[in-house]
Amino acid sequence: MTLPTGFATASEAATPRPLHFVQRDGLATWRATQSPAIQAWLDAQQFDASAGTALAWADADGHIGGAVIGIGDPLDPLSYAHAPLALPVGDWQAAATLEAGARNALQLGWGLGCYRFTRYKTAPRAPARLAGDFDGAGFDVLAACVRVRDLVNTPTEHMGPDALETVMRAIAAAHGADIEVIAGDDLLTQNYPAIHAVGRASHRAPRLIEMRWGDAAHPHIAIVGKGVCFDTGGLNIKSGVGMRNMKKDMGGSAHAIALAELIMARKLPVRITLLVPAVENAIGPNAFRPGEVIATRKGVSVEIDNTDAEGRLVLCDALARAGELAPELLLDFATLTGAARIALGPDLPALFCNDETLANDWLRAGERSRDPLWRMPLWRPYLRYLTSSIADLANSSNTSMGGSVTAALYLERFVPAGQPWGHVDGYAWNDSDRPGRPTGGEAQGLRAAFSMLQARYGG
Repeated sequence: MTLPTGFATASEAATPRPLHFVQRDGLATWRATQSPAIQAWLDAQQFDASAGTALAWADADGHIGGAVIGIGDPLDPLSYAHAPLALPVGDWQAAATLEAGARNALQLGWGLGCYRFTRYKTAPRAPARLAGDFDGAGFDVLAACVRVRDLVNTPTEHMGPDALETVMRAIAAAHGADIEVIAGDDLLTQNYPAIHAVGRASHRAPRLIEMRWGDAAHPHIAIVGKGVCFDTGGLNIKSGVGMRNMKKDMGGSAHAIALAELIMARKLPVRITLLVPAVENAIGPNAFRPGEVIATRKGVSVEIDNTDAEGRLVLCDALARAGELAPELLLDFATLTGAARIALGPDLPALFCNDETLANDWLRAGERSRDPLWRMPLWRPYLRYLTSSIADLANSSNTSMGGSVTAALYLERFVPAGQPWGHVDGYAWNDSDRPGRPTGGEAQGLRAAFSMLQARYGG
């Protein structure tokens, strides 16, 4: 197994130094087990083991002899994420045996702390390396998180609809999955008119990418991800500030792709269909306009209130396709609304769900994996905000109230009655540098989704 950056096997490590993990309320007990010299050093540095702290000390020869980091929740990967860049470069290993949950959290948190997006810029320093025996499953989870970050961080020039297709083809080839792509005007002939309408103004053709994997005898899960590779807002053009980071508007597809890849890597006993409507919402002479009425795969006519509410338009065709397959579960991920961020902030994805068991399972999995979501209501009286006088439905409303709820209600219209469905409205972005969470793309709700599926289906 090739280890990710920041890790070394015990045999590879060059005399790893001991690394201690201490919670603030356990500092006195741990301190009493250390040598008088280390105790004096801790006192001199006023080390209090607050979460996110780190302190190294020298041995008798003046070389680095060991270190301690202050942690919060020992089962939260982010408790350990500051270590790789807070510690001196070199090899480190846990000074004491950790219980399995903490060991897994350390492995993932260390990997998240090592992450830097280096496609265009070299990292200013190498991370410290963690030595030991590692869990391959943990590295698969880390790889899924890194996949999301890399996809979202890549600018649209190198991650347009065509490049997203290339990524998915490579994943399909690696795992023996089947893939089918419907692009350009073929979207019209094969009845995906909403995807076509949103993406037709770009020089890169819109497309629906469908990947299939698994044994037909296994439970079927459909996963849908919003793949708007750049969002200008269309003719309802965004402000400069609003458009600045819109390379991340394919963050939903990044999550869906990474989840499918993780399921395949871990060989979960399920059958999956991954659907990614990949488009660029561009401005041009054939861009769709406010006031137009567009068709959808489900046969629901939609009046365009705002061309910047385009994500739900591409998703509605993909959700209709997924519903036709009658899966046991239908999950979708999207960077859908700013309203969800106003309600919950940048770190907490909104979960909408029409099935109580699915919602509860997903929320509990988020608690277990320290990858939280917050459930929001499908408050159906707000459908009144999507009323159109000339079509079956409007794609957005003229009020800012309940924006994430109305967006979810719009999507629900395209999910078959009785179909268990969960929708994550996430940010897919870190808006400031924090240990383990550098500014840029971020996986949110992904580990919770996988934990939920593992608990349901085993493997």
